Amino acid sequence: MLRRLTDRLAAALPGQCAVCRAWPAQPVCEACVARFAQPQARCRRCALPVPAGVAECGHCVGAPPPLDGCHAAVSYEFPWPALIAQYKFHGQAGWARSFATLMRSAPWVEPALDEADLVLPMPLSRARLAERGFNQALLLARALAPRKTVPGLLLRVRHTAAQAGLDRADRLGNVEGVFAVDPLPATSVRGRSVVLVDDVMTSGASLHAAAQTLRQAGAARITAVVLARTSDR
Repeated sequence: MLRRLTDRLAAALPGQCAVCRAWPAQPVCEACVARFAQPQARCRRCALPVPAGVAECGHCVGAPPPLDGCHAAVSYEFPWPALIAQYKFHGQAGWARSFATLMRSAPWVEPALDEADLVLPMPLSRARLAERGFNQALLLARALAPRKTVPGLLLRVRHTAAQAGLDRADRLGNVEGVFAVDPLPATSVRGRSVVLVDDVMTSGASLHAAAQTLRQAGAARITAVVLARTSDR
């Protein structure tokens, strides 16, 4: 109860922009959003930047990923890595609302959410959840589409080493067989349009593994929506 009251008071009070320190401002002021979160052309299947007018990168044309679509709000560049780290690793769950606003403003994200039957956060292992105290993807999903978000439908069935620092081959191997769909409500996936939500997409190995699991469970369309996309393939 006290924590809820504190959160409400903090939301009501003016604050500094976490990037330029302007006062008063939202967590990231309008000027910094305009400077560091400009929409850019991205491949519709992997969210990597592409030239204007190009819908799909050559790699995705030649080797289509298991995702039908993928949309990112920003590139994983200054100032976003530090702010995402505060959110994920320093217990600042309040960032979820601001990040979700950024995600909703990215091209094609709003239509993807509107068309989705289910919005599923990328799950954490029990060990990772205990370490962080919350699933950052779940908070983002609830801020994006509270009525469509279904936690616990997509499961992470084993703990893995962190993906950071691994090359692409190791990332793919690291997430093999990691995900499953809860067998009790599994039929709710069949024939449905699903949006997967995560904070950062690097190689896409985890999202692709989750998408393959959902496809095997009968999902008709799978789109990923992420806050930030690295430049990694």
